[in-house]
Amino acid sequence: MHTASEQNAIYGSVRTAADTPQLSASAVSWGAIFAGAAAAAALSLILLILGTGLGFSSISPWSNEGVSATTFGVTTIIWVTLTQLVAAGMGGYLAGRLRTKWLNVHTDEVYFRDTAHGFLAWAIASLATATLLASVIGSIVNGGVQAGAAVAGGVATTALVATAGGVVAGSERTASDTDSGAMGYFLDTLFRRDMNATAASLGGEQRALTPQQEMAASMAEVTRIFMNSIRTGAMPAEDVSYVGQVVAQRTGLTQQAAEQRVSETFARVQAALSEAETAAREATDNARKASAYAAIWLFISLLIGAFVASFAAPYGGRQRDA
Repeated sequence: MHTASEQNAIYGSVRTAADTPQLSASAVSWGAIFAGAAAAAALSLILLILGTGLGFSSISPWSNEGVSATTFGVTTIIWVTLTQLVAAGMGGYLAGRLRTKWLNVHTDEVYFRDTAHGFLAWAIASLATATLLASVIGSIVNGGVQAGAAVAGGVATTALVATAGGVVAGSERTASDTDSGAMGYFLDTLFRRDMNATAASLGGEQRALTPQQEMAASMAEVTRIFMNSIRTGAMPAEDVSYVGQVVAQRTGLTQQAAEQRVSETFARVQAALSEAETAAREATDNARKASAYAAIWLFISLLIGAFVASFAAPYGGRQRDA
């Protein structure tokens, strides 16, 4: 028979030997964490692919068909948030359910460890998903801003080209006429002549250009005058007078009526360019807002996923220990 002191010494040595492995073992079950992260990443990928397919099937390039842009944006936000809820919840639950049971550990410590396991599983899954879908996330954050900047930067050039194309449509233009740019305008002013004195100066001499070629040359010159005036913001009086002479010769109008038509046409061109610039600025602002909203809601959905994973892991751990 052992005395009470001897029995306490024996039991104390047994408890110490049993507790030694638990004290030396790591508090992190990486196997369970990686298993939960893999499940969460795979489920996120599947749900995002499904959401992409549903999104493309709900929109249409034809008018009055498909969902509106607002509806599409709201459903996208809801789907991304739902994806985080389901995937993070599954990953956190598996991380808590599959971890090794801790012996002789306080209940509060078990709850903290399970919560940490769920959070780590969510973090690894989020990093893995971001790596796989880096281009998609980059397009969400940067695509709208880059597209808006491109529209804003190219609207003036596009409008000028469209204006020039409309003026010379149907005429024959040489490469030198197309590429002359601002220098062509100044060279035109150097060799500019009075259209009313053209017939008298030519006399009975044979013209070197056919009527079609002369028409094309005149239209190309007027195009350069309009483009230079659009660039500077106003058409000088001498340009209005000269273009009015060209118009009067071609249309039979009086000089005053031709100059009035030139001024009205230039005003319409400026108005069209102003409308195009306004539309480009609105598109840029809308793209900026869309990118900002997408980034904010992506941040919120990720926070929701972290909370759900941290909540689901202790639930799975309790079922494991039950």
